[in-house]
Amino acid sequence: MDASSVSFDAAAFREHIKTILDRHASAFDVPEERHALLCRQIANGDDIHSRRTFPGHVTTSAFILDAKGGKILLIHHRSLGRWLQPGGHYEAPEDLAASALREAVEETGMEGLAIDPWHRASGLPIDIDSHRIPARPERGEPEHWHHDIRYVVRARESAALRPDLREVHGAAWRELRELEAIAPHALRNMRRLGLAAP
Repeated sequence: MDASSVSFDAAAFREHIKTILDRHASAFDVPEERHALLCRQIANGDDIHSRRTFPGHVTTSAFILDAKGGKILLIHHRSLGRWLQPGGHYEAPEDLAASALREAVEETGMEGLAIDPWHRASGLPIDIDSHRIPARPERGEPEHWHHDIRYVVRARESAALRPDLREVHGAAWRELRELEAIAPHALRNMRRLGLAAP
């Protein structure tokens, strides 16, 4: 099942995410406890596709690499005040990879971005990470979790950057090693597969 069907089925989406979780865990030796909260929400029948679902919901993000996999494009996140990969809330009934690509384009303004072919061949994300997001009372959002499904996106370094300054303070090409402090599991997986420079 793919979440890109015209009518959206929340139960089928949960099953789709559970299948991806299981296949990803098997492919990358992920310990069961790393996704315990997301698995519990799936078992409880939570609408994990909706940003109004707490304690957590699905987001997607993109690790934008240059052709050689030696540099990564990061955005300076306005609300979190950190350099991170572009990403945001999943919008049903979008395909998960398409959601990550949309966020990458929206936040960087770059043209010619493409999901790495490895994802098509494997049917897997490069990483799945659940992380805590601070409360935003002005939006009626308590502290909660983002279950972030992550993809590698390829870009031409020469493509113009036009970051959306309503969302981000800026965007810049950074050294790949900076990902060690942001998403170490993703970096390990990319290197293991030869998608990023060692």
